[in-house]
Amino acid sequence: MLDVESSPDLSRMPTETDNEGAEGQNSYITTASSYMAPSLSLPHEIVFVAVVCCAQLTTQAGLSQSLSIIHIIGEHYGLREKPGDLAWFMAAYSLTVGPRDLFGHKRMLITGYLWFAVWSMVAGLAVYSNVILFNFARALQGIGPSILLPNGLAILGSTYPPGPRKHMVFAIFGAMAPGGGVLGSTIAALFALTWWPWAFWSLAIACLFLAGLATLTDGRYRRSVWFWGKLKQVDWGGAITGVTALVLINIAWNQAPIVGWQTPYVYVLLILAVLLIPLRVASVPLLPLNALKSSDIGFVLGCLSCGWGCFGISAWISPVAVSGALAAIATGYLLSKIGPAWTMVAALSAFLAGIILVATMPVDQIYWGQAFVCVLVITWGMDMSSPASTVILSDAVSKRHQGIAASFVNTVVNYSISLALGFAGTAEVHLNNGGKTKGDMLKGYRAALYVGVGLAGLGWLLNLMFFWHDYRRRAQEGRREGEEVEGEKRT
Repeated sequence: MLDVESSPDLSRMPTETDNEGAEGQNSYITTASSYMAPSLSLPHEIVFVAVVCCAQLTTQAGLSQSLSIIHIIGEHYGLREKPGDLAWFMAAYSLTVGPRDLFGHKRMLITGYLWFAVWSMVAGLAVYSNVILFNFARALQGIGPSILLPNGLAILGSTYPPGPRKHMVFAIFGAMAPGGGVLGSTIAALFALTWWPWAFWSLAIACLFLAGLATLTDGRYRRSVWFWGKLKQVDWGGAITGVTALVLINIAWNQAPIVGWQTPYVYVLLILAVLLIPLRVASVPLLPLNALKSSDIGFVLGCLSCGWGCFGISAWISPVAVSGALAAIATGYLLSKIGPAWTMVAALSAFLAGIILVATMPVDQIYWGQAFVCVLVITWGMDMSSPASTVILSDAVSKRHQGIAASFVNTVVNYSISLALGFAGTAEVHLNNGGKTKGDMLKGYRAALYVGVGLAGLGWLLNLMFFWHDYRRRAQEGRREGEEVEGEKRT
């Protein structure tokens, strides 16, 4: 058993001072001594990082587990010939993956694993019910990763001081995405040979095991007045209306390919979503506005959205785990050597190259042609963009807000995947002539993939703008420093 007393305290506790009052309850130790990683032994650090990184592994496994057996599940529910309905098996899961970082990272990490386990179990039990329960369970299953990912990233961010080691840990966390995708698809396909619900039940068992292991490796949790003070500061009205607006937009875009845009409730949902978007700013926002005013943040989130949106439109299930491991090692090195801006350029280039390869692939081409190259290239986009974006956003905020900043990256990634599926589905159903012939079906598939090419291209252009802006800013800072040095010499 690991030494619990020496484990890092991951519960995001405020500094303990007697005279700071209410304001002091929201302050945090930000000195170098507050980082726990240097005090961990190597075996303890390995287990600690493994438990946290499994948050990413299980998240992507949960997303991809329905992909490899999507037609088997669809056939069970009588939906095999309805691709629009099948898309909800994945979109429902990504829909609810968003920010859940309010009440302390340690407890929320364990809660996330437990929630993930419960609704994975329900998704499997939906075999005895109908597709409505299955999609409902998948949507609630996605809340588990929405709790796990931001808190896992915040734990790593608050445990490791800035430097190459932190960059490498973030890269390893990102590398779990392709590995988890392959693992989830493979296990689901194997269980489908016997009975597909076991794909979800096995994930539930794994999450329960990780919850128990996280309890042993995490630090002690202490209840404080800060918890209740934070609860009172939450803008519940804005949270409900804002999240509802995002959900309605997603539902409208993913339902439109199924029932058509001419159906009244589709555009009514979009109108309601616009009306529900909050127009006022909370007095105590989860993420400080000054962190979002930087143009760099806008560029980064735009690039991330376009890149991962194109990834969600096409499915790559092959040796991405090996390529992902190599990409993670390279990313951890590149972040320290060339910085996040160049890393994002390389990531969006990989996204664009990968989607072009699969969109232009001939029907009768062997797998070892463009398809194999695509799965090797696209992984670099995943494993370079996510760590680089997380580093950029975490550097823009204080230590206490790193969990929310990480959840922004997580939200953009998963919401983009879900929403882009709706974009692609709309293009497919409007250009495939009802899918009456194989030629029509191919036309629809290519239309959907070309939407991905457009998103990747847009992200690449935004990335070039971000790089140019970063280059000019650094040049201006260098000139100012030179002028200051010259002025000091004259005086």
